[in-house]
Formats: sequence, structure tokens, C-alpha cells
Amino acid sequence: MPPKDPTLDVELGCFDEGFDLVIGVDEVGRGAVAGPVAVGVHAVVRGTCEFPEGLRDSKLLSEKRREAMAPLVRGWGAGAVGFASAEEIDEHGIGAMLGEAGRRALLELHAAGVAVERALILLDGSHDWLTPALRSPLRVRTRVGADRSCASVAAASVRAKVERDALMREAHEAHPEYGWSSNKGYGSRAHYEGITARGLTELHRHTWITRPRA
Repeated sequence: MPPKDPTLDVELGCFDEGFDLVIGVDEVGRGAVAGPVAVGVHAVVRGTCEFPEGLRDSKLLSEKRREAMAPLVRGWGAGAVGFASAEEIDEHGIGAMLGEAGRRALLELHAAGVAVERALILLDGSHDWLTPALRSPLRVRTRVGADRSCASVAAASVRAKVERDALMREAHEAHPEYGWSSNKGYGSRAHYEGITARGLTELHRHTWITRPRA
């Protein structure tokens, strides 16, 4: 099992291979039934030897800890978050939209002056869902448990989780009956009770939800 506390060991190994830049990538919201999927990216440059104390995969941090960690992550290095909407997920599927959200995040990072084309992309998991969405090939390497073991990926995870949570809290103000401020669009009991009572919104992934027949 990967450790709970990340290190820079993998990133340093990439630098030893000759890369000057490692970009960690992680997704948030893949399994939700409402709201977008978010993909965070975070760049670590050669010479980096420290990272924010207490940084972990976002799933291992409380909401309060994540919110406190987010500005430290932003101060640690360049990063971005890309989104794909529920409507896009319904139309194209979650796999394709994970890749598209990741591509959008990398484009934003490139626009900020980061030489994405020269980086080693470190993607959490065993499946490369990013490469099929890219217009130009990048060097993508998958790693199971990277969100826990690699500081760059943990930082990407925190970026994505904090920004997506903020969107879902804002959406809750317009649709409080679904409990999105607490469940963030995942399929909690309160969320499904709201669907039964009020139906679906434009933020729901309609193809993911089976409603009882009248």
C-alpha cells in the first residue's frame, strides 16, 4: 500500500533521467452523479527539494485542512484545474471528458508560461486517460497510488478538490434541496432524496441516474 505521506522521490528520479520539469496530474469527481469532473495539474521544476508540510492526497485531508493547504500549494508552484461539465460527460462519456479536462488544465498551465511540452507528466492510476485527448503528444507516465506517494500529484489533487468543492458549494445556493454543500454531487442518501422530490437539474449527469418509473 502506498504511504500516506508523499515524497519527492519519484520526481527526483525523473530529474535524474534528464527531465527538468514534472507535472503531477489527478482527477476529482469521476464518480459523482452531479457536477463537473475536475483535473488538477501541478508543476515541479528541477532543483525543488521541499514541499508544503502536511501535504497529502486530498482524500486524506479534511475539508478544513484542504482549504488551509490550498494557498500553500499555490505558493509552492504553478498549477491549474480543468473541468468538463455534466452535459459533456453525458454526451461523450467520463473517460473522454477526464482527458479533455486534463487537456484544458495543461493548456492553462502552458498559457501561464510553463513549458508543458518538455515535461514528464505523472498521472495517478494505471490507465492513461489523458493521452487520447491530447492534440500533440506528451510524455505521460502512469503510477498507481501516485496521489499518495508523489508530492506533485498530491498537490494536483488538492487543487482539483478545492476548486471543484467551491463550485459545488456555489451550486448548492441555487439548488439547496440536493445537499451539494456536503455531498459535493456524489450519490448520498440526501442527494437521491432530492432527486426523487425535485427531479434532475442541468448539473446532473442524466445518463448516470436511474429514476423509479411512475
